[in-house]
Amino acid sequence: MKGLWLAVGALAAPVGVLAQTPQRAPAQHVIVAVPDSMTWGDAPPVLPAGAKAVMLEGNPMKPGPFTLRLSFPDGYTIPPHYHPTPEHVTVIKGTLLVGMGTQLDPMKFNELPAGTFGVIPPGMRHFARAKGDVIIQLHGTGPWRLIYVNAADDPRRSKPAS
Repeated sequence: MKGLWLAVGALAAPVGVLAQTPQRAPAQHVIVAVPDSMTWGDAPPVLPAGAKAVMLEGNPMKPGPFTLRLSFPDGYTIPPHYHPTPEHVTVIKGTLLVGMGTQLDPMKFNELPAGTFGVIPPGMRHFARAKGDVIIQLHGTGPWRLIYVNAADDPRRSKPAS
């Protein structure tokens, strides 16, 4: 019995030492993005042409948190698609029209005015259109993917002839 207690004591000793070792806090960086200083560029090629984007935090194509703003001109449309992870959307400017389903149906649009926040669950088929000039903010945990219901809608499939 004494041997058992010695073995338990020997195993517990390192745990006590580890519990007392101070842990280093991860390096923290303050991120501040002032609208006038944001540099907009073309949106990722998975989106139809005409959208602009600015990365505020992280990289949506890599594991980890990201925050991305997208700007759409009036009438800009994203055909039915889904994401394998939750999509967190905040409407910053304008009105985003969003509908659920596998077919783009303007009768199913819901108006999301500036200030609206929504979360679309993984796998939910949906589509969107800009009513006026629209800016949205997406945030989540990457890698972020957009998968079109109809593969022919994917703008990466239609490359200009060279």
